[in-house]
Amino acid sequence: MAELEGLEYGKSDFVLLDEVTMEQFMENLKLRFQRGRIYTFIGEVVVSVNPYQTLDIYGKSAIDAYRGRELYENPPHLFAVADAAYKAMKRRAKDTCIVISGESGAGKTEASKYIMQYIAAITNPSQRAEVESVKNVLLKSNCVLEAFGNAKTNRNDNSSRFGKYMDINFNFNGDPTGGHINNYLLEKSRVVKQQGGERNFHSFYQLLRGSSEDSMRSLHLQNDPGHYAYTKEGAGSTTFNDDRCSHKAVLSALKVIGFSEEEINSIYKILATILLLGNLRFESDSESVQVVGQEAVQHIALLTGTRPESVGKSLLYRTVAAGGGEVIEKGHTQQEACFGRDAFSKALYERLFGWIVGRINAVIEVKDYNPALHGKNTVIGVLDIYGFEIFDSNSFEQFCINYCNEKLQQLFIELILRQEQDEYQREGIAWQHIEYFNNQIIVDLVEQPHRGILSILDEACLGVGKVTDTVCLESMNTKLAQHPHYNSRKISPTDKTMEFQRDFRIRHYAGDVTYSVEGFLDKNKDPLFQDFKRLMYNSDDPVLKDMWPDGQLGITEVTKRPLTAATLFKNSIVALVDKLACKEPYYVRCVKPNDMKSPVLFEDARCQHQVAYLGLLENVRVRRAGFAYRQPYARFLQRYKMTCEYTWPNHLLGSDREAVEAVVTQHGFQEDVAYGHTKLFVRTPRSLFTLEQERAALIPILVLFLQKVWRGALARIRCQRMVAIYAIMGCYRRYKLKAHFWEVERRFASVRTMADYGKSVEWPTPPRALLQFHSITVQLHRRWRARQMVNNIPPSDMAEVRAKAAALGALMGERRDWGLGRAWEGDYLANVRDSPQYSAAFQRFSKELRAKERFGLVLFTGFCRKANRFSRSTDRGLLVTDKHVYKLEAKKHFKVLKKMPLDIMTGLSVTSGADQLVVLHTASQDDVLLCLQRGELASNQDRVGELLGTLVDHFTRVRKTPLSVKVCCSSVQLHMRGKPKSVTVETKAGQASADFRKRGDGFVLLLPSD
Repeated sequence: MAELEGLEYGKSDFVLLDEVTMEQFMENLKLRFQRGRIYTFIGEVVVSVNPYQTLDIYGKSAIDAYRGRELYENPPHLFAVADAAYKAMKRRAKDTCIVISGESGAGKTEASKYIMQYIAAITNPSQRAEVESVKNVLLKSNCVLEAFGNAKTNRNDNSSRFGKYMDINFNFNGDPTGGHINNYLLEKSRVVKQQGGERNFHSFYQLLRGSSEDSMRSLHLQNDPGHYAYTKEGAGSTTFNDDRCSHKAVLSALKVIGFSEEEINSIYKILATILLLGNLRFESDSESVQVVGQEAVQHIALLTGTRPESVGKSLLYRTVAAGGGEVIEKGHTQQEACFGRDAFSKALYERLFGWIVGRINAVIEVKDYNPALHGKNTVIGVLDIYGFEIFDSNSFEQFCINYCNEKLQQLFIELILRQEQDEYQREGIAWQHIEYFNNQIIVDLVEQPHRGILSILDEACLGVGKVTDTVCLESMNTKLAQHPHYNSRKISPTDKTMEFQRDFRIRHYAGDVTYSVEGFLDKNKDPLFQDFKRLMYNSDDPVLKDMWPDGQLGITEVTKRPLTAATLFKNSIVALVDKLACKEPYYVRCVKPNDMKSPVLFEDARCQHQVAYLGLLENVRVRRAGFAYRQPYARFLQRYKMTCEYTWPNHLLGSDREAVEAVVTQHGFQEDVAYGHTKLFVRTPRSLFTLEQERAALIPILVLFLQKVWRGALARIRCQRMVAIYAIMGCYRRYKLKAHFWEVERRFASVRTMADYGKSVEWPTPPRALLQFHSITVQLHRRWRARQMVNNIPPSDMAEVRAKAAALGALMGERRDWGLGRAWEGDYLANVRDSPQYSAAFQRFSKELRAKERFGLVLFTGFCRKANRFSRSTDRGLLVTDKHVYKLEAKKHFKVLKKMPLDIMTGLSVTSGADQLVVLHTASQDDVLLCLQRGELASNQDRVGELLGTLVDHFTRVRKTPLSVKVCCSSVQLHMRGKPKSVTVETKAGQASADFRKRGDGFVLLLPSD
């Protein structure tokens, strides 16, 4: 909780005064002002005293301190009432409004800016771009409207010369989504005339002092405001605003809001046109009136996108429709020309200001809003309207402004004082009646039909013949002579403060104001010659043309008489009051401490007068006697029922009132509440805050409970869906498996009768679950197909098949050609076709050797070229049986030169090429190096694979021992009598046949190049 103020600063809430008297009220207000405390509460109403200095109480730390806090938790501040209005809007989805009232110079405009700043700061925590855009436009619109609607007066350097009511729309999250601005009674007479020491609207001085030289030349202007009739009165005045910096800020704000460069240029062209119009002078001779100097007319025509002759004609003549469709041109007198020029200037500025407001509204309006989709749209209204004014010379504008303040005071009385007391009586709450001044009698004086001042003015404006301001004043004196709040010199001849046939006086709630009736009728009629409207409508500038839609009417077209300015203003104020009355109001009552704009001076009489006419003392009395909070039983119960065990989630008591009593009793607030017929009344905010704190603590628990229940429901629904999904998936997967089996069965139904046993049949793509099963099935089919093919092989060919399979496995694809595609004979020396010269001799030898050695099988025979350890190579015969390997001499009847048992053979080495090199490795490291020779069957027959396969099959199948096979790419390694040797293979041109040659410590096998 934020630190509260000490007693040395006085009472922070006037409700806490020991006695409710004017003396104590003023003493407390003065003490707080002198101690730098410019804000004080009256319950939920904030009383603000203009400090006339910049205070460091509006920064981020102050915003954070007041965000989401209750009113009494922090010292009084504008942010407190802004946050209260925002919370009421967000919590109860109820439209609220903040009414800022007080006389001119009391600080209303600054208060509205700080409230807007606070609302912008506390919304859109997620920084959504579209919401930030709306906030920027709402904030920047203040800068633009101040420039074009505010001016320096003798009482206020930044006085609002128009009334502004801004509605800010919020979505259900509490983020601003748009808004709308209403403007009321711009003081356009200030454009052409200001009182001594005052200035025209800020926009003129910002343009003249802030624009570049190039801009000034293009607008045909000079930088000196003293050069122009409409701005020379305020040319020497200084304000706290630097016009040059303000001009840059306004240009930046216009661009942020969304004004195009063309629109901005048009705005400043209109301002330049008004300044040039003010400098126009007229001269007359005996027959006509002329404009002095045509250069200014040409500049005006250029700036407005019209023709110079049309501008001059509109200034000097008036087109009138006579009877029968006849049109005549009537020349102006010099006085009428000046009046028309000033009326045109005022109308130009008024239309410009209205167009700017409309253009801002078009940007910030809520677009594409759908309550069903976006939730309830709630509103906070901020009213910053001109304060009560009493000048030395008070005219029609002051009369309208003060009437507006009477209406707002009446609303304050209705909502804060009278409705408060009426509600207590209606609800049967014990109440001590508080006397207060009801200004309804003054409101009736102004707006009563047929007898009110506005009605008398309208009758005079609509009358036939020459009706002057004096005649109108006489009519008012006649009809209002008996009214207690109306007076004039005719009614009170001895009162010399008023002039005969000029002044009348109204006793307002804020004090007596004397008005000069001069100009009342003209300002009420607000006349503007139709020629000017047609001139602007026919402009080449689309922005200017858009401001004057009524200029499209023809000269002879009959139009309905427009409403007077006073009636239009009354209607807009009545609509404003109705709009405010349907919202929950929050008030900021501004007090002006002195007329010197001093930050230290507190004029007691000046402030006491404001306190009296603002009804602040009556407000304190009503607040002390009343209750801070009231709510229908049903709504109170709906919000706080979770804080009581007897009412949550739904009570079983006899009525909502009994349930509310149970809530109050449980929290011990019996002495702080009263029970009405339909509502509960809570006296102090602290009791309500205690309930809010407990509710805020329970909400997360309830949210967690609801989340638990909802998540459980979602989980059960999700579980049911998952069970159903898995059931469907199971059925589908089973179907897919069965479908796969059915398809395999269909495709392979006749493989037994196929020539290739189903090799050409394409397997269907299996489901993921059957991938492993599919691969096993494919392998099984291949094995089955291989078995079927093997079963069809004759027994005589089985040895060859086994040898080829062994060679295939041993070579592992490392030797490209190894005789797979031919028939393997095995015993080539005994084959007549392969060895016709030696076959008979070898057959005899083989038979004798078999009888002698008793071997079982001849595995391989053939001729070869053998190299020995002495590097000599000779042709020999090779005989491989199931027991020995024999080296034979063919020329000597196959004499056995060497016999090597198969038991000592450990492996073979061959090359990866097409040569017939073979190395038989032995356990004794005395390896056999040979090159197989081809016989007569085929000159290019490869027999390495046959020898290798036969030996590998024999060792594996018969001897049950593996035989190592090594395929070498470059050189073959071997041992001879334990010494390592290496053999390489090369081709040589001219080489007749394969032969070994010595090379270093090894051999090289030379092959024919062809």
